Amino acid sequence: MHVRMLTGGLAAALVALSLTGGQAAAAAPGPADTTLAARVLTYDAAGAAEFRSAVDRGAAIWNASVDAVELRPVTAGQRANIRVLADNGWPRALPTTLGNGTVYIGRQAVDQGYDTVRISSHELGHILGLPDRKPGPCSSLMSGSSAGVSCTNPYPNAAEKTEVEDNFGGVLAGRTPAVRAELIVD
Repeated sequence: MHVRMLTGGLAAALVALSLTGGQAAAAAPGPADTTLAARVLTYDAAGAAEFRSAVDRGAAIWNASVDAVELRPVTAGQRANIRVLADNGWPRALPTTLGNGTVYIGRQAVDQGYDTVRISSHELGHILGLPDRKPGPCSSLMSGSSAGVSCTNPYPNAAEKTEVEDNFGGVLAGRTPAVRAELIVD
């Protein structure tokens, strides 16, 4: 006799019938674990200069706003998904792939009066897959500078949160497929 490892309900049913001499043995299914595990993205704000606390605050806002992704500061020896740099230009994000890229916190916008935490949160939104939505109201984080310098809202709206959740999809945490055996008689 061979035993082959499979996953799936049909294989389990075949094993149950084989082991019970053809009599059906029913087991109550256990509760499904539907806890979503966040995809962890690390960021390196060492080059963010005077904007480092604004970057940390922007990351914390995203962490409080969505479940499918979590932004964490990089630890020593770890490669960051996101690099954050300060420069004298306009703020921008250069995503390479979803969840990866470089954010520039440009001093030009800060010098014009734009809020540093809103800038950070907005640019991190690009790395999380969100496009600019200009012109737009202050209630839309991704409206960016089109909301004006008086807008200091650093929070994504419901549609922006949903889009990030959809982009990262989430994975089931703590759940591995059950291994079942299929009995094959040679």
